[in-house]
Amino acid sequence: MSAQPQTLAGRTILVTGAARGVGRAIAEACAAVGARLILADILDDAGHATAHALAEMGAVVRFARVDLADPESIKALAYNITEHEGRLDGLVNNAAIATGIGGPMFDEITLETWDRVMSVNVRGIWLMTRAMAPMLEKSGHGRIVNLASDTALWGAPRLLAYVASKGAVISMTRSLSRELGPRGVGIVAVAPGIMRNEATEYVPAERHAFYENGRAVPGPQVPEDITATIVFLLTEGALALTGQTLPVAAGFVFT
Repeated sequence: MSAQPQTLAGRTILVTGAARGVGRAIAEACAAVGARLILADILDDAGHATAHALAEMGAVVRFARVDLADPESIKALAYNITEHEGRLDGLVNNAAIATGIGGPMFDEITLETWDRVMSVNVRGIWLMTRAMAPMLEKSGHGRIVNLASDTALWGAPRLLAYVASKGAVISMTRSLSRELGPRGVGIVAVAPGIMRNEATEYVPAERHAFYENGRAVPGPQVPEDITATIVFLLTEGALALTGQTLPVAAGFVFT
């Protein structure tokens, strides 16, 4: 029997941080298999441009602004989706702050940076999940994909705030799986490695080389390398994976 292609036809998927980079690639992959998309980001111009580009390709898509550091903004987004789409089948918690890769030591990080990273990368995911869970439960097959990072699996140095936040994402995914599972909602964390895209252009060349030479499949990783996995995790067949963390990192780390 031949394998059946993955489809998200008829499903409404919300992707945060979708204006560019990894989030945009995820949105494009979901659109390619029939999803109706809500692109959420704090970057208005880039978000509208991405939504327009996907619409030109035939996708049913719109942009909605959200600031994950602002609880009221998240509540407003949930209300907006309830009013416009009336349903939600999948949530991809992709938006995050990654500052100072290969930068300050743990005792050089400012309190402001630490708190900002935690407010978006940890509290933001909790608040998004809390706000969208009723609609995901109502859909009958709600799925959540949290973007973690393999930095939390191997303990990347000189990046403590980000690593700590992504470790929290992994732990939250495990705990939430036990709370959401009885409601029929599956949740999985995906932990990619550092990727080549516009959001990582500032990363020192030696850090990129460290990753690219250390993978079981050597070479750069790009956003499109993880999108097929995320599309699958948004389908009904992924429920049995709930609570797991998948290091989609070309073999840089193993679990």
